[in-house]
Amino acid sequence: MKEYVGNYDGEKQRIGIVIAKFNDLVTKRLLEGARQTLFQAGVTAGNIEVYWVPGAFEIPRTARLLSESGRVKGIIALGAVVRGETAHFDYVCAAAANGIAEISLQGAVPVMFGVLTTDTMDQALNRAGGKAGNKGSECALALLEMISLQQQIQKI
Repeated sequence: MKEYVGNYDGEKQRIGIVIAKFNDLVTKRLLEGARQTLFQAGVTAGNIEVYWVPGAFEIPRTARLLSESGRVKGIIALGAVVRGETAHFDYVCAAAANGIAEISLQGAVPVMFGVLTTDTMDQALNRAGGKAGNKGSECALALLEMISLQQQIQKI
């Protein structure tokens, strides 16, 4: 029986980060977590491309364009949607999640879902470097692992 496991070697990997400007108090922290983790794994600053979009709803389109461009080996999608008093939260969360999942499944490169969907701003901040860790950092590690696994599969 053969087993395959991805690794976290970021050397020579080109990474795209698509990030929402909306709720940037949170998203900037997610970005910093992702960057630091990528740097620690050997990804150089010159191999990280950051694309700012207005909000989480716009992430899937930009991620699709980036996936199709051949510029990167993987994408991290970062955003923060905090529940309000209307159904807008539900629509934005569903559109972002479904769009990112479709690109990850149908596209050429893995895409990590780092869009926080929380009830409060405190919950979002806790997941962006607070008590609950940093989802940006977690996505960076998961992306490197998936890139490695995909490369192993393509060599078989």
